[in-house]
Amino acid sequence: MTKVFIGGSRRVSRLGAAIRARLDKIIEKGLPVIVGDANGVDKAVQQYLFSKHYENVEVFCSGSACRNNVGHWHTQLIDTDMHDRGRQFYAAKDRAMAREATYGLMVWDGKSTGTLLNVLRLLWQDKKVVVYNVPERRFSELKSYEQWHSFIAAYSAGLRSETEQKAALEDRAYHHDQPSLLPITPV
Repeated sequence: MTKVFIGGSRRVSRLGAAIRARLDKIIEKGLPVIVGDANGVDKAVQQYLFSKHYENVEVFCSGSACRNNVGHWHTQLIDTDMHDRGRQFYAAKDRAMAREATYGLMVWDGKSTGTLLNVLRLLWQDKKVVVYNVPERRFSELKSYEQWHSFIAAYSAGLRSETEQKAALEDRAYHHDQPSLLPITPV
């Protein structure tokens, strides 16, 4: 069964009609949803699903407690050896959600490299992902990693470079004892 990883930018706290319509389709189909515990998109999605009395939700959290779990749904607490609650601490839950999901829906502010890293994590595992660019009010459906370059080419070289550098660092840090998941050449 399809399990949808829904995530996105912390700067986006309201869900537009297009995203609410996508969530309604997920609800109609009864698909399991996995979502993080951050403010922004994660919390807004949780609030929307809770308002619809949707129960097929699991909240992923890094460490021993969730920051947000609006519906008091089942949680997955992801162990991390990071003690600093920085980007890498919270990325542990993102990596776990990308592994568990079969499909992704990302709500992107057009700037967040964290959201783009989740897109890459899903594509590396041959999982489809739909990206909604909030400023452009446009969906992009990426069915394979090969579509990454044409997708990211529409944005600044700096954004692409920063995202791919972070991806390369993550790949080296978390997959040093396994073959690389990263099919891109680090910049």
